[in-house]
Order: sequence, then structure tokens, then C-alpha cells
Amino acid sequence: LIDYVNVDTGNSADDFGDDQVGVTANAAGINGNGALTEADAEADSSNNIIGDSTITINAELLANTATADDEHDVIAGYHAIEFLLWGQDLNNNATITVPEDRTQAVKTHDATNLATGGQRPLSDFVSTTSNDAADRRHQYLEVAVDKLIADLQQVRDGWIEGASYRTAFTSVADENEAKQKLAEILTGMGTLSEGELAGERMQIAFSANSQEDEHSCFSDNTHRDIWLNAEGVSNSYYGTYAGYDSNLDGIDDVTTNAVDGYGIDDYLQDAGLTTLKSNIESALTETESAYVAIDAAARAGRPVDVLITEAKTSDNPMYPAIISLNSQSSLIQQIADELNLGSVVDDDASGCDTTDPSTEC
Repeated sequence: LIDYVNVDTGNSADDFGDDQVGVTANAAGINGNGALTEADAEADSSNNIIGDSTITINAELLANTATADDEHDVIAGYHAIEFLLWGQDLNNNATITVPEDRTQAVKTHDATNLATGGQRPLSDFVSTTSNDAADRRHQYLEVAVDKLIADLQQVRDGWIEGASYRTAFTSVADENEAKQKLAEILTGMGTLSEGELAGERMQIAFSANSQEDEHSCFSDNTHRDIWLNAEGVSNSYYGTYAGYDSNLDGIDDVTTNAVDGYGIDDYLQDAGLTTLKSNIESALTETESAYVAIDAAARAGRPVDVLITEAKTSDNPMYPAIISLNSQSSLIQQIADELNLGSVVDDDASGCDTTDPSTEC
């Protein structure tokens, strides 16, 4: 929908089918706001926002993502920017990735271009005339980056001391309202742990050997996505934020906005639920060990799109990571059960059986 894609002709099992490159409908004006398929992409490489010079690239256009009927209709946010910068992650000789050609398709540590993401050519950004495809890519990046920054600023500003959202969330009139707020926090933690991260963002790609279904399929940055997603759950549990890792050595060295407050761990201790506290902290530690192993593998030349093609066993760091995320989600639900907060984990959120990472979703 955004720009041209390469698809494999005549192979219905390839990585670039309708599920990856198509949409059931769109609000950008392509095909009369109708569907776009793999066949459409193959037939006309300009049948997209970049290629259609009659479409104005502005904030209003990208705002359509928020009301899209199809979850594949993503034209704003990080992944849109990632796609424009890296392009598709094709195999070593720039031909199309297909399951039958896996040993050639993935970028291994010994490959000439190493284990890396997409290789969008610089020529895609060399404009020769106003509003040509290259010029429109520059326009798109500028608008998309501006929108992403504005969206992040809106979230940040909503949590500033005295901001309306923060005030509404942290103000409680009675015990029932306090329980509702805690249930919302646990729902976020439980949903991200199991349905979103373990299922949608990991097992779907892992179980099916589908490089195009990995989290950051263009940049091969999925190992960092997994780390930071999982760390976010841990931060919520402990009520801490150590800062960020500026040089990616595993240590949060920029601590300007570090937070260390009263966490769920403190509450469980005060409530006398020490066994449950110990169990969930053990699970969080196991998850950390797993995502650190995924990160280490990527640094050694085996990023996630390589790991998902390897054996689906406990020796593959993706496998224990999915298992441990499932375990911690169950323990998050146990917290809710102990406090009579109701269901906070949707077991069917992803359609994946995360107790068995090798099972396709």
C-alpha cells in the first residue's frame, strides 16, 4: 500500500502473499479504496501511495491508519518508517525468499552482506524531478516521522504531573475503583506477555518459518523488540524504569528519567502473598534470560529471521522465551485471581498455543 514490493510469481507458499503485502480495503485512494493483493503488487509496482502522484502525502492521509478496517493497512508509525528505510528483507542474492530455498534465503553470519535487514537501494531516494517516486519517499518519511514524534509526545504529555490523563488514572474514589485501575495494569501486562508478544510477535513467525511475520521484518531488529517488550512488563511489575541503553551493551546507561517507585512486588509483599511474589519473579527472570539469549544470538550473526528457520527445540532461544512468557502470563492471572479482579489474560488473543511454540497458529 505504501510503496512497491517484490513478490514471488507462481508460488502460493512464498513469504510475500496476500497476508503480507495485501489489504482487504484501504482509505488512501488506491484501487478506489478497495482491496490490494499479491497479484496487484506484481501487476503494477506503482499502484501504491508512493507511485500514485495524485495522492497528497500529508498528516491527514496517514491518520487513516487509526480507522483502518484491515490490520494490514498500516501506513503510519514505526513499521511504515522501517519499510521505507530498509525495504523488504530479501535473501543474499536479492531474489525472493521461499520456503523451499531457506538455506539460501536467510542471511547467515558468513554471508557477504552478513545477518542484516533489508537492502533498499539508495537510488530509491535520488530524485530527478519534483514529486517523482524518490521525492515522494522523502515526503512520506518527513510526514511519518513528524506524526510518530507527535504521537509519542502526546503519550508523554498525558503522564506529566498534573496532566488530565495521569490525574484521571491515578485518582481513585474507593476500593472498587482502585481494583479497576490495578486490573487495567495487569491486563496490559498479561496481554502483552502472552497474546501479543509470545503469540502474535513471536510464535506466528517461529512456528511457520515466516520471516515476513517477524516483528521487525524489514530491519531485522526483532531481537531488540522482544527485549524491550518483555522488559516493559517487568518494569510495570517492579514499578521501575532504569533508563535506556544508548550503546546496546545491555546496560541502561542514560538514567535521566529513571523511576523507582512502589510496584506490584511491594504490594504482594505487603499483602502477604510472598509465594506468588516469588513465583512470578522467577518467571520474569526466566523470561529475561531467554530474551538476553535471543539478543546474544542476533549479535553473533543469528537474528530472529535466522532463528525461526532452525530447529523448534528448547536449544533455540525463541522456544524457551515463548514458554516463559506463557508462564508469566499465567502468574499475572493468579495475581488477579487472588485479588478478585477477574480475567486479565485472554488465552485466545493470538490463536496460538504458547505452551507449545512449535505449533502453528
